[in-house]
Amino acid sequence: MNTRTAPKARARRPLSRKRVLRAAIEVADDGGIQALTMRRVGQRLRVEAMSLYNHVANKDDILDGIVDLVVSEFEMPTPGGDWRSEVRRCAIAAHAVLRRHPWMPALAESRVPTDGPRMAYYDALMRVLREGGFSVRAAYRAGITLDSYLYGFALQEASWPTDAGELAENAEAYFTGPVAERYPYITAAGRLALDGIDLQADFEAGLEAVLDGLERLREEAPTGAT
Repeated sequence: MNTRTAPKARARRPLSRKRVLRAAIEVADDGGIQALTMRRVGQRLRVEAMSLYNHVANKDDILDGIVDLVVSEFEMPTPGGDWRSEVRRCAIAAHAVLRRHPWMPALAESRVPTDGPRMAYYDALMRVLREGGFSVRAAYRAGITLDSYLYGFALQEASWPTDAGELAENAEAYFTGPVAERYPYITAAGRLALDGIDLQADFEAGLEAVLDGLERLREEAPTGAT
């Protein structure tokens, strides 16, 4: 007679706030922010939606939480080095994160941070700029400019077709015949899609132009000025 007992069923991994937020990010990555509901997050975790409220207050809490969690994937600005190299490094790293989460730019711009990873990131950025020779006012303007470029580029990028064939098809449809005759200069630029577009290279080229402008901004005001 076999006296061995059957192995115990594997215990379900307990819920936590971080698990709920990670599941919410997965839902948004798969279907966009419009797909994010408490029910879908619960389905992703294989629990009832009501059990989520033990870890998050409501959907707004989830939205703030997932923005913070994505920002925590950014590389933090580190003081002590060349401000331009540090800002470039962090901007390129943040752009890579936003490409993984294309819903993030629009959502982040609609949520006002009060504490947590976003505040820590921006404070560190301000420190790098101030220690790099920017006045308070110049650092403020530099931060707004960098933020606008990073999120604006990512927002536009998220709306572009990513398939090369679709890009070429769209370019061919928009920039041929009468349209090409009426708008020759934008047609010439649009036809680049026929040869393939490297959005990463475009982002970095634009970033260099932004950094050039910030260098001039830094030089216009002494460090102690406001």
